[in-house]
Amino acid sequence: MIVVHTPAASNGGLDRFVLEHGAPIPADALWIDLLEPTRAEDHLVEAYLQVQVPTREEMRDLEPSEIIYTEGDARYMTARVLCHSDTEQPTLVAVSFILTARTLVTLRYDEPRSFAMFAQRAGKPAGCGHQPEAVLDGLIEAIIDRAAEVLGRVGDQIDDLSRSVFERETNKLERSGGYQGVIRKLGRQAALISNVRESMVSLERMLIFLQANSVRPTKRSGFNAEWRTAIRDVQSIEDHATFINNKVQFILDATLGLVSLEQNKIIKIFSVAAVIFLPPTLIASSYGMNFKNMPELEWSYGYPMAVGLMVASATFTYTFFKLKRWL
Repeated sequence: MIVVHTPAASNGGLDRFVLEHGAPIPADALWIDLLEPTRAEDHLVEAYLQVQVPTREEMRDLEPSEIIYTEGDARYMTARVLCHSDTEQPTLVAVSFILTARTLVTLRYDEPRSFAMFAQRAGKPAGCGHQPEAVLDGLIEAIIDRAAEVLGRVGDQIDDLSRSVFERETNKLERSGGYQGVIRKLGRQAALISNVRESMVSLERMLIFLQANSVRPTKRSGFNAEWRTAIRDVQSIEDHATFINNKVQFILDATLGLVSLEQNKIIKIFSVAAVIFLPPTLIASSYGMNFKNMPELEWSYGYPMAVGLMVASATFTYTFFKLKRWL
């Protein structure tokens, strides 16, 4: 599918429409968004801009040195963008950006929410400048905003998990076995944080390339200031992601420590029980020996005496443990 965005003369934003099959690309197309395109749609864009559009297989097989490069007047950049972050299976999708003097081409095979956010914003009055760099700058800003939003939501969920682990008034995890659930949730949040960091690292590399490779020293070079601001935003998100990741690691270590404490309590109970019943077991085994000439064998008070000794020894051991505060 080819989604074309053209300058809106009425409100200073962008008009969006899906290009019909067989229709030509308008001459004033400012942003061409290729969403799961066919080879015929790739060829149409290639003929329109005289650029090479990578296929899905080529995007998947890109080497690190081929992610960002210049070919003629076009700059090719590939970044990894957050996708499905609100679901149980968040992912990163590769998005290729082809920036030319008159048009920006984006190539993607999924639908990151940041693209929908920017498309909605660009359609409003004065929502986007009528330059390819302005569209790219708006897309980058939307990707950064989305990453910051996801990271903020992760931080709130981490705080909730922290309270559930450390606040004793609401902590019923020991009896419910909820520590496993906490660890699973921490693992999911750590994976999402990793996705945010990976996305920001690829975006930072792309921004540094844009800043260092301005096409022409005209008014468009003013976007270098925008790139620098975006780089600072990306770096701040990376620092925040590192902070939250350290917090996740701390809560994970604390949770595992609490699990070990609970296990130690159980082992302690079994150990104390074994020690308490050790003297009665010794007495019972002594009088359980089948020797013929045992002094108490014929004694009428032998059984009550043996039972009394077992109870007394168990009581003494239990009392000793309580006085020592081992229980």
